[in-house]
Amino acid sequence: MRYQEPAVTESGDGGFLRIRMDLAYDGAPFHGWAVQPGLRTVQGAVEEALELILRRPLRLTVAGRTDAGVHSRGQVVHWDSTAEEWERLGRGDTAQAASALGRRLQGALARVLGNDAGAVVVHRVVVAAAGFDARFSALWRRYSYRIADDARLHDPLSRALTLWHKKPLDVEAMNRGAALLLGLNDFRSYCKPREGATTTRELQRFDFERGPEGVITAHVQADAFCHNMVRALIGATLRVGEGTEPPPWLWERLEARQRDARSVLAPAHPLVLEHVAYPEDDQLLARAEQTRALRD
Repeated sequence: MRYQEPAVTESGDGGFLRIRMDLAYDGAPFHGWAVQPGLRTVQGAVEEALELILRRPLRLTVAGRTDAGVHSRGQVVHWDSTAEEWERLGRGDTAQAASALGRRLQGALARVLGNDAGAVVVHRVVVAAAGFDARFSALWRRYSYRIADDARLHDPLSRALTLWHKKPLDVEAMNRGAALLLGLNDFRSYCKPREGATTTRELQRFDFERGPEGVITAHVQADAFCHNMVRALIGATLRVGEGTEPPPWLWERLEARQRDARSVLAPAHPLVLEHVAYPEDDQLLARAEQTRALRD
């Protein structure tokens, strides 16, 4: 676990400090990221652990919500703290507050998660630069998805992170179809729209590669993703890979802008949020304002 110890600076909005935290998690024990009444979620567990330390309720802002069973190696969140609270965490030494919080979070998360201790790991805590917003300042998010399409590739030790597909897949055909979806498009056909939210996204990368051992890895990157979008894209492309549909069918579905019986979500368990990218510090605020305008 690593912690950066930057100089503590006020955000300029009444003395509040914006705290950035980078974390990873195994999604299997959780019903997704977002808090849901009566269900264990990643957000709920992390907020409960923080509340044990800070002695107050808080709400985290996340770079990207993940579905039930989806994992992350590179999730990013933020919350706001007062300068006084931050100083108390470091016992009067603000330069030590991040490392102190990180150490205490390890124990608090273990207490909250019980038998699932270790399912959430905090990698970094830092006072964010002015203008930072975990969600709106992000430039892009990247996911990976592992597929084994041959019984000889079925490894019981990695089954929790790999789809065991029953039919052989044509990776070349999948890539031909996937390439048609790149760019700025309305992905209504490939997501579950939220009321009042846009379904227009910039798909920056979508490809499949078969590794030396034979396992296929999908790479999906966009400025942001709609609800279920990654799983819908992969689920549709699997139909192309197994020969059920031709590559142009992926574009035809995009153009239709509707979901039907052939809109099948790929299973969640192989999906991993790998990385969230941000601009340089002096561009964080401008990026956040631009993204908010686009989403509105």
